[in-house]
Amino acid sequence: MYLTLLPLHSLLRWLVLICLVASIICAYRGWLTKQRFSRFANFLRIMTVNVLQIQFCIGLGLYFLSPLVSYFLNNFKTGIHMREIRFFGMEHITMMVIAVGVISVGSGKINKMTDDRLKYKTMAIWFTVALLIIFSSIPWSFSPLTSRPNFRPF
Repeated sequence: MYLTLLPLHSLLRWLVLICLVASIICAYRGWLTKQRFSRFANFLRIMTVNVLQIQFCIGLGLYFLSPLVSYFLNNFKTGIHMREIRFFGMEHITMMVIAVGVISVGSGKINKMTDDRLKYKTMAIWFTVALLIIFSSIPWSFSPLTSRPNFRPF
């Protein structure tokens, strides 16, 4: 199962990023041009949240199946001093939980609002903050800290 979830998680991150960037562009455009909050903007918001939550569930499954995380949890005193083990055992999941929380709270706030400009502003700010958190926590292929391939084959 681990060997299936890992490439799926790696592939799905691109869909998360595409949805998130599209939502942010739509939000800033709507906010700055003072548009009405459109059905399309709401669709992007919901799609982004749903794709992110699916990715998060797959990530949680990986967390409990990963040999790196298992090593980290069973050998905490040594694992905490190993960059790659610490990244996957603690840093990556912590930052992604925060990012999912930021997007979920931001989306929930939008759902309760009636002012269209405020909806766009809220979506722009909360989703941008989450995107920055996500960007800092993905193990990019070019990262000097912990790198992984941009695309993992199945």
